[in-house]
Amino acid sequence: MTDFTGLRALVTGGASGIGRATAELLAARGAQVAVLDLDPSGVAKPLTGYAADVTDDTAVRAAVEAAVADLGGLDVLVNNAGIGAQGTVEDNDDAQWHTVLDVNVLGIVRTTRAALPHLRASAHAAIVNTCSIAATAGLPQRALYSASKGAVLSLTLAMAADHVREGVRVNCVNPGTVDTPWVGRLLDAAPDPAAERAALAARQPTGRLVGADEVAGAIAYLASPLSGATTGTALAVDGGMQGLRLRPVAP
Repeated sequence: MTDFTGLRALVTGGASGIGRATAELLAARGAQVAVLDLDPSGVAKPLTGYAADVTDDTAVRAAVEAAVADLGGLDVLVNNAGIGAQGTVEDNDDAQWHTVLDVNVLGIVRTTRAALPHLRASAHAAIVNTCSIAATAGLPQRALYSASKGAVLSLTLAMAADHVREGVRVNCVNPGTVDTPWVGRLLDAAPDPAAERAALAARQPTGRLVGADEVAGAIAYLASPLSGATTGTALAVDGGMQGLRLRPVAP
C-alpha cells in the first residue's frame, strides 16, 4: 500500500516496541517519518530520530520544530511514548503517580500542543494516541497505569471534539497485552516467567499476546486518508478482551 505517499509523520516513543513498528510501517507505506524518543540512537534510515523527553516542554517543542523543518511539514502525529506501572492504589507513592501521569498524559498534551499549528496547515491531519485495554477493563495490579490510560481515552475524545472543525482527526488504539520489550522485562522479573507469559496470553480470547505489528496496523488505519471519516474512536486491538466472554474450556 502507498496510502501515506507524500505525508509527513512524527511518532513519539518510536525507537522500540509499538512505536518502532508503527514508524517502520508508515515509512513502508510511503510516509516520511520522524521519531521522537529519549534515545533515538538506534533509529536508522529511512526513519530520522530526534532526542526529547516528553516531560520536558522545551525539549519537546524544539524536537517537534526540528522534525517539522526537516520533513517540510506535518500531517500525522502518533502519541505513543509511555511508561508502565504495577500495583494497587496502596503500592505507588505520590512521586510515581506524578511521573506516570506526566509521561502518559501530559506527554501527549505537550507533543500535541507543539504539533497542532503544523497539523492545522495539513490537508490530511490525523492524531493517533496509544491508549490501552486498561482504560476500559479493570485489570488487577494496574491502578496507576489504568488511571493514566483512562485519562488518555477521555483526552482523545475531548481533542477530537476540539479540533474536528479544524480538519484534525483524533483517535486512539486500545491494545491488550503486547509482546514488547517492556512486557518482556515484566516477565523476566516474575518468579516464573513462563507461567506468567501463559497467564497473560490466556486472558486474551485469542490465547496469545498481541504483536506490536498488529497495533501498528491499527494505528496506520486510523492515521490513513482511507479513514478520513473516522474521529473520536477508540479501536481495540486486544485479542477480544474488551468484548468477548468465552466459556471456560472443559478440562
